[in-house]
Amino acid sequence: MADLRTLARKLKCSLLHRGTLPLAILILVFFCYRFMSPSSQTLEDLGAEPRMVYLQPKVLSPIRKDVLVVTPWLAPIVWEGTFNIDILNEQFRLQNTTIGLTVFAIKKYVVFLKLFLETAEQHFMVGHQVTYYVFTDRPADVPQVPLGAGRRLVVLTVHSHTRWQDVSMHRMDTISRFSEQRFLREVDYLVCADVDMKFRDHVGVEILASLFGTLHPGFFQNSREDFTYERRPQSQAYIAWGEGDFYYMGAFFGGSVAEVLRLTKACHEAMVADKANGIEAVWHDESHLNKYLLYHKPTKVLSPEYLWDQQLLGWPAVMKKLRFVAVPKNHEAIRNP
Repeated sequence: MADLRTLARKLKCSLLHRGTLPLAILILVFFCYRFMSPSSQTLEDLGAEPRMVYLQPKVLSPIRKDVLVVTPWLAPIVWEGTFNIDILNEQFRLQNTTIGLTVFAIKKYVVFLKLFLETAEQHFMVGHQVTYYVFTDRPADVPQVPLGAGRRLVVLTVHSHTRWQDVSMHRMDTISRFSEQRFLREVDYLVCADVDMKFRDHVGVEILASLFGTLHPGFFQNSREDFTYERRPQSQAYIAWGEGDFYYMGAFFGGSVAEVLRLTKACHEAMVADKANGIEAVWHDESHLNKYLLYHKPTKVLSPEYLWDQQLLGWPAVMKKLRFVAVPKNHEAIRNP
């Protein structure tokens, strides 16, 4: 630093004789800022991580006071206003996180695939590495949708089934088998979604956890007595009256690949046992999903923002955003051959 001051004095004297004092002042300002500024040394010269600047969380000033934001087992319930996506994006990028999105486009349901993929490219895990796993019995009908950098589509051919209920129930078996065979090696997290939906707003890494489920939009305000759990004790999906936390919808769930494997394998085995006993759960794989999540609590719960039907339910004030929404359709026409 002494050498720097000596250089500055010599420069000043030399420039005074030439009438260029303003230039000298500019040079001195540059040297002082560049070499004497602690912040520049901290962030650039010392090679530290970039600073993260955001509003400080206020312990006594919660952003959402109108909804439950944490479960009794301390799992967060994700609503708009409960997370900072910039912080989360940075954390997951540091881990080089990869996400798989499974979707079943069986029979006529393949018609929903184009809109599903196009809107996913706009809103799903933007900026992260994503693999779309499309299960279909009509691989030739899978549309060509332009994908962003770090995103790819894998078409996996599967057999169809006569009844739509069987198509739905066999999802659990298919996801569990492919999780074991390849997903464990290819991605970190797996998100399992219905195809007759579209992404309407941001759905990002805020949903990721070891195991997550999504609140059913038709029951999130109801008491457990109103839930359409399987109530027959003969079924493996049976949940007794007086039990239950929430009613989860089977159209959007996921977690780490290992946890999704455990969930789907358990649900499939329960459905196999039910079939052997001549019984089928009232809401098929969704009934078994609810039984599993009752005894294996999800580590994160998604609000109905992540699964909504605006045509049926409108847009209540509590829903600040509608992120993943149903596409209007004729269920009978699309389900029948």
